[in-house]
Amino acid sequence: MPGVGELEKYILAVDQGTTGTRAILVDQGGNIVATSYREIPQIYPQPGWVEHNPWDYWETTV
Repeated sequence: MPGVGELEKYILAVDQGTTGTRAILVDQGGNIVATSYREIPQIYPQPGWVEHNPWDYWETTV
């Protein structure tokens, strides 16, 4: 595992959107090191409505 000094070289940005969670790891030079995207299921209980299971947000972020 890298030391604390090694961890300070990166920034992890998390974008929690309506349909999914995106994460981007960027180094000190602004270069993208890694990306990830996980879709969140949409639930349509009736026309014109959309719902999400809160647990899906947790699972796609952590």
